[in-house]
Amino acid sequence: MLKRTGDVLMSGVLCAAIFLPIMIIGLLVRLTSPGPALYWSDRVGKGNRIFRMPKFRSMRTDTPPMATHLMTDPDRFLTPIGRFLRKTSLDELPQLWCILKGEMSFVGPRPALFNQEDLIALRTKHGVDSLVPGLTGWAQVNGRDELPIPQKVALDEEYLHRRSFRFDLAIVWLTIVNVLSRKGITH
Repeated sequence: MLKRTGDVLMSGVLCAAIFLPIMIIGLLVRLTSPGPALYWSDRVGKGNRIFRMPKFRSMRTDTPPMATHLMTDPDRFLTPIGRFLRKTSLDELPQLWCILKGEMSFVGPRPALFNQEDLIALRTKHGVDSLVPGLTGWAQVNGRDELPIPQKVALDEEYLHRRSFRFDLAIVWLTIVNVLSRKGITH
């Protein structure tokens, strides 16, 4: 309950503080490529329930609905500002809405795409599906896109067993460091 209260307060404050930059990013996405500013994808949440997660659209509208690391040439689908949005993780800002709604938390395992059956099955086997997915997580700060699925799930399971306010703060701090250094970001 304390974590949920913190999520609501922090996301509310952040939404108010970065409202103007969010509007500017949305406008830039619209001006630099055809299509909507936001991309909504079906993601797997707590208890393997599907929810709709927004991101600023960094890929063209004709991009196949699959994880970027599974594409043979994802760069060809990037919008003119897509690489910048991904490298800076600014494409993730609309997920504050999901945190406000309770579908996500600031810290937890990153929500899987609906069609990542191998990741979903392994998380379910290890009890990770009992967690609310996060904007960032232990696996994110330990390799992000570079991790193979079994290693990612092992880190998610480690988070399941080590969860605490202090551990969440450490993960948020490491996320900030990684984003600023662009560590673990492939596209």
